[in-house]
Amino acid sequence: MSKTKRDRGVVAFLAITFGGTWVWLWVAHGVLGLSALNPLLQLPGFCVPGIAAVVVRRWVTREGFADAGLRLRPRAAWPYYLAAWLGPLALAAATMALAAVLGLWRPELSPLDELAPGMSRWTALLVLMLVVPLLTPVYWGEEFGWTSYLRPRLFGGRLVPSVVATGVIWAVWHYPLAFVGYTDFENMPLGLVIWTVSCLCQEVVLAWLFLRSRTVWVASLAHAGNNMVLFLLTGQLLGTGADGLGAIATMLLTTVPVAALAGWLAWRSRRGARALNAPPVRPVLHRAGESARGSGQEGCIG
Repeated sequence: MSKTKRDRGVVAFLAITFGGTWVWLWVAHGVLGLSALNPLLQLPGFCVPGIAAVVVRRWVTREGFADAGLRLRPRAAWPYYLAAWLGPLALAAATMALAAVLGLWRPELSPLDELAPGMSRWTALLVLMLVVPLLTPVYWGEEFGWTSYLRPRLFGGRLVPSVVATGVIWAVWHYPLAFVGYTDFENMPLGLVIWTVSCLCQEVVLAWLFLRSRTVWVASLAHAGNNMVLFLLTGQLLGTGADGLGAIATMLLTTVPVAALAGWLAWRSRRGARALNAPPVRPVLHRAGESARGSGQEGCIG
């Protein structure tokens, strides 16, 4: 695909995604009076990136879906599915451990009793973990747009700049939610900065999962877990009201282990890339009965 066609597709994708989502948020919240926490407001808006990617692939660039990662690939990708499912729970535990070490949280799990009234905290947590895979198709609406379509088409697909740009764009796309009650930042500029860093770190992890598993469904499962397990549990335990840490501190604490994971994955990927790009070792062929040392007549297969 030519650069001109690719750029035209990216522009069309961004125009449809931002225009469609932001207009819907204005209509749903400003005209219909829906709460930002209402699924009737969230679901249509959050599906727009996936819809935009389908429209662009099918009618704007006509490139098709060969590289979209639509196959489930359960046999080959099952370790990544498992990591995407359990990873957010592990990150939530790491966040709470950090909060306890810093003296910001006294280990107390009673707030989890409010996850599902009439259900014990552990039963509610189990149900939540089982619900996450069922919600994966909902979050496909974002990942099919951001990680599967947009990321590989920015900066020629070069990994570092494309991931950074996608993470920042994804964060900016979320910004209107901060003004309609989805979150309550005590300091709006600082809150948006931390939200941007959080989205960037999450995109590193999501892009790694997508590239390693070669299926968008793994990234979608991880995205569902981030929203429904990581941020839900940490918000419930740390609190965002008068008695809690506040939205900014809670998001910052939650971002720390995600950033650590993103940094480790980036380091590991860079190390692997160096190994792949290293010049091959040329084997030495020795004559029978001679050792490599001191023969003086080593030959190379080159």
